[in-house]
Amino acid sequence: MDKIALTAGALYVIVLLRAGGTFAVGWLAGAGARRSRFAGRISSARFQRAERAIQRWGAPVVAVSFLTVGFQTAANFLAGSMRMPLPRYLPALFLGGAAWALIYATAGLGVLEVLGRLFAEHTALGVSAVAALLLAAGGLVAYRRRRTAPAAASSGTATDAS
Repeated sequence: MDKIALTAGALYVIVLLRAGGTFAVGWLAGAGARRSRFAGRISSARFQRAERAIQRWGAPVVAVSFLTVGFQTAANFLAGSMRMPLPRYLPALFLGGAAWALIYATAGLGVLEVLGRLFAEHTALGVSAVAALLLAAGGLVAYRRRRTAPAAASSGTATDAS
């Protein structure tokens, strides 16, 4: 089987589970809010109009949200909390998830192939880059520890003196 097809299939399963799970958590959160002290605010006419609009027109937003970075979780949660009907949500999930999986499978494998070829053809460069990243990360950790140590010591002495 082709690498891209296998990767896209795996990513598709992952996105269906993740986005569907986010929708389910949103559905449960919305149900809980409807039974909480916020029930009065949620039952307002303005909120009801917004909920009906999302239920009716939210599916395209959910589908397109998979092409964005950082918005898809919010869109799926909101669709669940606003009780978007499953016959409207599921097609949006399937289409948007398929687009997401194909984009990430093709772009992700392309980047990995380029990096793999770079490391294979220029091993010294690859090892040097990894060593530089590790040194930079170690230096950052050491810098942060030194910077927070005096602040912790000065706050500890101030409480001891009181």
